[in-house]
Amino acid sequence: MHSTPQVVVAGGGLAGLVAARHLAAAGTDVTLFERRETTGGRVRTLERDGFRFDRGFQVCFTAYPAVRRELDLTALHLRRFAPGATVAGPDGLSTLADPLREPGTIPATLSNPYVSAGDALRVARLWYRLRRTDPGDIFAGDDERIDDFLRNRGFSDRFIEGFVAPFYGGITLDRSLATSRRVFEYTFRTLAAGETVVPAAGMEAIPAQLADRVREVGGTIRTDVTVESVAADGGDASDSAGSVTVETDAEPLEADAVVVATDPPTARDLTGVESIPTAARSCVTQYYALPAGTDLGTGRRLLLNATGRGPNHVVPHSAVAPEYAPADATLISATYLGEQPASDEDLAERTRRSLESWSPNREFDDLETLHTERIPFAQFDQPPGIHDRLPDARDPAGSVYLAGDYTQWSSIQGAMESGRRAAEAVIDDLSG
Repeated sequence: MHSTPQVVVAGGGLAGLVAARHLAAAGTDVTLFERRETTGGRVRTLERDGFRFDRGFQVCFTAYPAVRRELDLTALHLRRFAPGATVAGPDGLSTLADPLREPGTIPATLSNPYVSAGDALRVARLWYRLRRTDPGDIFAGDDERIDDFLRNRGFSDRFIEGFVAPFYGGITLDRSLATSRRVFEYTFRTLAAGETVVPAAGMEAIPAQLADRVREVGGTIRTDVTVESVAADGGDASDSAGSVTVETDAEPLEADAVVVATDPPTARDLTGVESIPTAARSCVTQYYALPAGTDLGTGRRLLLNATGRGPNHVVPHSAVAPEYAPADATLISATYLGEQPASDEDLAERTRRSLESWSPNREFDDLETLHTERIPFAQFDQPPGIHDRLPDARDPAGSVYLAGDYTQWSSIQGAMESGRRAAEAVIDDLSG
């Protein structure tokens, strides 16, 4: 071992950045390699012609424990979505808000066709129970599909199909609600306890802040360098003694430990850990410009599509964060679930027709397509029971460790928490 432990982090997404920061703060000599020109992984923002386009629809939940621990939220100049959503159905738009935070929305929420009085009572009971539940206990409990979980508790089909399916379709990229109930419970609790936000400068401001913190504590970040292989020279999964040979497209090097924090398929290739999930959820997000002052009738809320035709949801970006668009334009986006073989032009036409069907007195011939993001691997698939089979940070052989949301659950919370846990494992083993 070197007199000062040498640690390599492969991958500059949220997990890798958090791991590098904690390792550097503990006194190790850390170098993070990122194959792209910038850090951030899946959390990136493109700036063009005064617009900001996040890589797909992304938001941050302020109540995530790891978000509160790792970020200076004030410095991100957060812009807030209004709680709840606007639901677009065959009969037009309706509001479903949080009456506890916005008492003025009670009449509109109670008259929402997708929420019966019984559904509202069940939501309140669920909110009360989960607010009193330790977040760490949620992933230790039983598991089932989201739709089965809700139906077994008496929620109506209209509520599940009209509101939950598009809302959680946006969170899990699974409108069928076949995803683990644990994801539903954790995010439901988080939404009840905090706010849904984006940084004024776009979601990439989050990894940019994390990268600054890595450098502040002495860590090194090298971009445009790909880690091609890692090989533990000694030890095993239970005894992490030994060095690691790291091959990059720039140079080979030796390290006392390596944290693999790449995307799941690459992590599996580098480590050989078969339990790393590689089944993916995909999506396509298109960004559009409309004339300044265009009102979709949703304010700062998500616009959910209850019909099942067209995009899953529409986001009023510049209404939430004016910094996302120039002053003479309105920026919105539409997200389609799955890979979508249709062309960009066809998707834009579907969005236009959907908007016009929801607002019959308004034409959207002025809808201008600005940017399309096709994301084949937006999340790993999370069916019931998968979280019991995910790998641990120490699962690779020797002094190789894993950091990625695929060791926790697919989310910003999972990514950041995994980075901290991987760093703690490395520090414990190097000091043992």
